[in-house]
Amino acid sequence: MTDIFEKFNSLNVMIIGDVMMDSYIWGKVERVSPEAPVPVVKVSKKENRLGGAANVALNIQSLGGKPFICAIIGDDKDGAEFLSLLRDQNLSEQGILKIKERPTTVKTRIIAHNQQIVRVDAETDENISETETELMIGIIKTILANQKIDAIIFEDYDKGLITEKLITETVKLAEHKGIITVVDPKKRNFHSYKGVHLFKPNLKELEDGLKTVINPSKPGQVENSISKLKSQLGARAVMLTLSEKGVFISSDQGQRHIPAHKRDIADVSGAGDTVIATAALCLAAGLDEFKSSEIANLAGGLVCEHVGVVPIDKARLLEESKKL
Repeated sequence: MTDIFEKFNSLNVMIIGDVMMDSYIWGKVERVSPEAPVPVVKVSKKENRLGGAANVALNIQSLGGKPFICAIIGDDKDGAEFLSLLRDQNLSEQGILKIKERPTTVKTRIIAHNQQIVRVDAETDENISETETELMIGIIKTILANQKIDAIIFEDYDKGLITEKLITETVKLAEHKGIITVVDPKKRNFHSYKGVHLFKPNLKELEDGLKTVINPSKPGQVENSISKLKSQLGARAVMLTLSEKGVFISSDQGQRHIPAHKRDIADVSGAGDTVIATAALCLAAGLDEFKSSEIANLAGGLVCEHVGVVPIDKARLLEESKKL
């Protein structure tokens, strides 16, 4: 297993997806506002962090791979702050497209006494224009021409970057170059990811995509749903994440349920980002879908032991992977 983890260090991964800035405001509540029946938060600390597809990039980096983010931001103050955060993490900004009249997605969480009081989202989720799609495809082609990309991750949050045309063109380019494609989907483009290597929905996304209710406890329901989806997409493998129940993987080699490992769960935020990043690197390093899913499942559980969104600890993941 050590040699596989060492191989991560030579892998380049393109992440195409919706980036955002996670903004945190911490403070204390000592009184109720005289203006409305709401708490007044006295601010003690503020912090901005990379979120969305950028968190997938941080996980790739933490595991030793080199990430290339292809994403859109607004030509605004928040976009400038986002680029500053990228530079702070030594992440490439060559795949970032600035769009005027479009806000950079920012999710602001106000926290007091270890309790989230409110979350404020500043964003638009309208699809980018045809012209902007062509510009992004051009950026993707340039990076693919100049870098040896080993895997492409679609990190879709339904915020408008990823369109059917962008998916189709990119998958075609990847097939031509023999590059693995993996997908963390959302509702809007769910059925557009034809012919990808690995498709990774969670249970809610699968139910929304197939327009049905699935009970994992009932024999055959998960298996039948996954088989149907795999056939519809023409995907080589589908990995369904089931939270505390682990993951269910269906590939051309068969189907398997991989139980979750017992953990002291502190926070599930960002676990999906860790799972998709780990799976992509494992597949690109030459592991099959079953082993890749096992290690990705392990990685998702490990980050849940920490409060907040944190990238995976490579040394700890390797240590635990050796026990599989």
